[in-house]
Amino acid sequence: MKKEEKIYVAGHNGLVGSAILKNLKSKGYTNFLLRGISELDLLNQQTVFDFFEKEKPDYVILAAAKVGGIVANNTYRGQFIYENLQIQNNVIHAAYLTGVKKLLFLGSTCIYPCEAPQPMAEDCLLTSPLEYTNEPYAIAKIAGIKLCESYNLQYGTNFIAVMPTNLYGPNDNFDLEKSHVLPALLRKVYLAKNRLENNWEAIRKDFNKLPVEGVSGNDTEETILAKLNKYGVKNNSVEIWGTGKPMREFLWSEEMADACVFVMENVNFEDLKPEGKAIRNAHINIGTGKEISIGDLAELIAKILGYKGKFVFNADKPDGTMRKLTDPSKLHQLGWKHKIEIEEGVKKLYDWYLDN
Repeated sequence: MKKEEKIYVAGHNGLVGSAILKNLKSKGYTNFLLRGISELDLLNQQTVFDFFEKEKPDYVILAAAKVGGIVANNTYRGQFIYENLQIQNNVIHAAYLTGVKKLLFLGSTCIYPCEAPQPMAEDCLLTSPLEYTNEPYAIAKIAGIKLCESYNLQYGTNFIAVMPTNLYGPNDNFDLEKSHVLPALLRKVYLAKNRLENNWEAIRKDFNKLPVEGVSGNDTEETILAKLNKYGVKNNSVEIWGTGKPMREFLWSEEMADACVFVMENVNFEDLKPEGKAIRNAHINIGTGKEISIGDLAELIAKILGYKGKFVFNADKPDGTMRKLTDPSKLHQLGWKHKIEIEEGVKKLYDWYLDN
């Protein structure tokens, strides 16, 4: 990629897109096409096609998606499959029609089967059923992988799909209803710590920055307590869905961004073709290859934040997949490996949360 060529980053305001944009800028890229949701509706095919036809981006990074944690995935099943399919189809097809040189499509490791062998290599895709709670989202992302792969084979495009593991970092989503486990847990522990210490100034400040279901720090103490209780932030405990036994892998979002830019600069579809085999599963895992249980993650967050309360695990709620550890050896062979481990990452996220 040349530094002055046009790069369209779809989803540049989100956790993934903002990290990739920051990385590109740090490497000297200067010509960006950036449109927020209010400026460009990626669900509207004609609007997307008109944008591509007018702007003619050289490179596309497709980080825009409908995302959320286990509650959101299971609750908004129709939205998750429809909106993700629409976004992907519109952007990828428009990129093909307008001759984009390279496109990077970002998915998720939830594409892999519920009972996939651990760690999960790229070849285990579509070998057995998916985990139920995030099946609609996973199916949409699998369709995106196969869309890129199929366009490469039929039309000679250079569209590459990468599957990051669970991400966390700057600009994360801390909404208690819709966020992923790590940022949700960090915020819950932060609020629980302040509730235990009777630090209402900190609690009100937090609710003013990010209201919970319309409740802000200006509401009554009784109203705020009702919301805290609803989301398991009790007087001396934090409730966590499931048993705490599921194992999860976490990657600092800025490192994911570095891996994505590395792939954009150094890897082409031709490099991913297996010798003597049909071309399938040419996507690339982005992960650490290391995992931690939800229970141990909670204890790590408590230690870093100085929370002295306890955790209550609600086994009546779903655990989700018990393990989903990526095998990042393909990416290692291509020349990239992570550096930030989970303890350092949680400290960095907590510092970012306090500052922002």
